[in-house]
Amino acid sequence: MLPRSLRITMVSLNAALYVIVGYLSFLGVFAPIVGVVRFWGVAVVVPAVFAALFGGMVGGVGAAIGIFISDMLIHGNAILSLTVGVPANFVMFYLIGRLAQARPRTVVMNLGLSTGCLIIIVLFFTNWITGSDFSPAWATFLIGFAVASIVLSFALVKLGSEWRSFALASIIGNVCGSAIVGLGIWLLSQFFIIPLQFGNQLRFTVALYLFAWTFTNQMPFLLAFVPPILGACYKAFPSLIHKTPASHESLQDYSPTKN
Repeated sequence: MLPRSLRITMVSLNAALYVIVGYLSFLGVFAPIVGVVRFWGVAVVVPAVFAALFGGMVGGVGAAIGIFISDMLIHGNAILSLTVGVPANFVMFYLIGRLAQARPRTVVMNLGLSTGCLIIIVLFFTNWITGSDFSPAWATFLIGFAVASIVLSFALVKLGSEWRSFALASIIGNVCGSAIVGLGIWLLSQFFIIPLQFGNQLRFTVALYLFAWTFTNQMPFLLAFVPPILGACYKAFPSLIHKTPASHESLQDYSPTKN
């Protein structure tokens, strides 16, 4: 258990960095802007790292505080942030922190990510074919993100099985957080006007779209950037490795004192 003072410090640092990276991503600094599309996913690397290093509460609370401040800077709608953004971020990164030390079998992890991404691909094609807002370019763009998630997941397991737990934790956390975003914005729109040109009385297909976009946009960043950062942290500070049988067996190679 981390000392209370350290937990508070890490929560504060997590929130501050999340605000900075998130807002600069909104401006197109840390991530490119393609048309009107901003790659929000890069910001989730920050709380994911804190969650994996210091636990679910540090990751979840820091992300919840950070997203609220970021939302106030971007759209200023406290109701939207407190009912959607804050709970979505807390749940996502709390689960990542809690589940990152599990020991899932390779087949379970691969099937989990592949199934999730394939479901999203089916949602895109179904909505596109039935005449929803998906253009061929959007469908191709977002499906590419889903495919990238599958490829990165398989690569992590093949090249470094010690990241299997983090990959599965990221899938579960991202699915839950993305579902809260999609359903929350759709439900809130039935009673209020949603900022950022969403409007009100949104169709339920928008909830599916937001879920799919949020998940596919965040997943590649979680899988591509967080493990290398964690590996560097474990090498520099071996005491950060969780002292559990699973983590000791899978991450002992990061200790610089090992012969």
